[in-house]
Amino acid sequence: MDPPEPDLTDPYRVDPNRVDPYQGDPYQVDPYQVDPDRADPYQVDTDRADPDEAVAPGPTEWPGTGPAVGVGPHPRPWPSDPRLDPDLLAGGDARNVVDHYRYWTREAIVADLDLRRHPLHVAIENFGHDLNIGTVVRTANAFAVARVHIVGRRRWNRRGAMVTDRYQHLQHHPDVPSVLQFAAAAGLTVVAVDNLPGSIPLETTALPRDCLLLFGQESSGLSPAARTDAALTVSIAQFGSTRSINAGVAAGIAMHAWIRQHADLAAAWQPEPGRSAGG
Repeated sequence: MDPPEPDLTDPYRVDPNRVDPYQGDPYQVDPYQVDPDRADPYQVDTDRADPDEAVAPGPTEWPGTGPAVGVGPHPRPWPSDPRLDPDLLAGGDARNVVDHYRYWTREAIVADLDLRRHPLHVAIENFGHDLNIGTVVRTANAFAVARVHIVGRRRWNRRGAMVTDRYQHLQHHPDVPSVLQFAAAAGLTVVAVDNLPGSIPLETTALPRDCLLLFGQESSGLSPAARTDAALTVSIAQFGSTRSINAGVAAGIAMHAWIRQHADLAAAWQPEPGRSAGG
């Protein structure tokens, strides 16, 4: 009897003989992998003086890329408030900010966030241009993290940050020892996050209040120095077939674990009418 024909209508059934765009050398040229030495409007230097300087509009600022968001021009007479931006009052505000900050200047938003930030720091290793850094920055902004530390390469791709990097304090460190030195001077306990032998479950661990969460890269996880010198290493419970979860997702889970233990939840922004969490 001849074998049955494959069900080609099944999008999850893969022809083993076809060229698979996801199969191959993990170090092959990737259109989303940015050359650290070329000019790229989405590739930013962590320590440059002005995060808006010479940067193209971010994804939330592209015209015509989705449904209209934000608010239109403010009715006159305009409020007398030095925090408000006259250009936004006149033209409307479609930025990726909560309604509380509509029409505010970027400087005013950062100053107000500085009053709300938590004693939580986040560090992510960037020795191979990890594309998850933008996601980590965006999540850190959502949880009012004090500072995000980029360890390794100075430049990173900001596309996933959705422009939230403009409101988030960032700091570059050339290697793991330098970020550990920063943490020690600031009185922060370094907690590494990786599913390693000897790690303890994040779900049952009391995280320090003054804390720096340290994350490795997507492909290789924590570097040897990070594994050795962190005060403790926590793991995230998994139940499926994959060996690990996305580094950006892991960072969000760990940050939220800290928020549940230490944040004043009454101070969180309330859901806004007509606005989804994924917007």
